This record gives sequence, C-alpha cells and structure tokens, in this order.
Amino acid sequence: MSSDSKGRKKKRGIGFRYAWHGLVRVINSERNFRIHLSVASIVCIAGAVLSISALEWAVVVGIIALVMTLEMVNSAIERILDHLAPERHPAVGEVKDIAAGAVLVASAGSIVIGLIIFLPKLIPLL
Repeated sequence: MSSDSKGRKKKRGIGFRYAWHGLVRVINSERNFRIHLSVASIVCIAGAVLSISALEWAVVVGIIALVMTLEMVNSAIERILDHLAPERHPAVGEVKDIAAGAVLVASAGSIVIGLIIFLPKLIPLL
C-alpha cells in the first residue's frame, strides 16, 4: 500500500470520527433532535410489528433520514449565527426561522407519509 493511499485512508477515518462526534453532540445537546429520534424509534418498531414492505421501509427510512438531517443542519445554522451575531438581528432571526421552517415542512411530510403507510395496516386492527 502506498503512503498516499494510507494518508487518504487515515483522513477518511478522521472524517468519520468528526462526523460521529457531531452526531453524538447533537443527540446530547438538541432536545428536538432527541424528540425526532424517539419518534423514529417508535415508527421503526411499528414498521416491524406491522410488517411493512421493503418499499415502505425504504420510504420510512428515507423520510426519517431527511427530517433528522434537516434538524442537524438547522442546529448547525443556529450555532453559526449565534456565534457570528450574538446580538439580536432581524436578518439572523429570518434565517433561523427559514431553517426551522424546512424542518417543519419535512416533519409534516413525514406525518402524511406515515399515515399513508400505517393507517391501512392499523384500521383492520381497530
């Protein structure tokens, strides 16, 4: 193995370590992310119990990843803006609101998708 190849492999490992650190940090510090994580866990348990199809799993996992990714991006934007502009500023508030709105849109979409997937399986059980 060439030294160049070893160097790239080491950098990749460092990158994964930073990514993992970021994920752990957001889990420990962001209440909304923990809420999304809890809901995602419940949805996954429901998916297993109700035996959703492979395609339904793909949609569920995809929308969970989207919502959680947007929540992490929203948190990162908030932290950057809080650092760059610690004083209140209308433009900063607008950017934060837009980022939070993106999470809201994805979350609302995930609820609709969840209803489409799970309601037909739950109604016969009632």
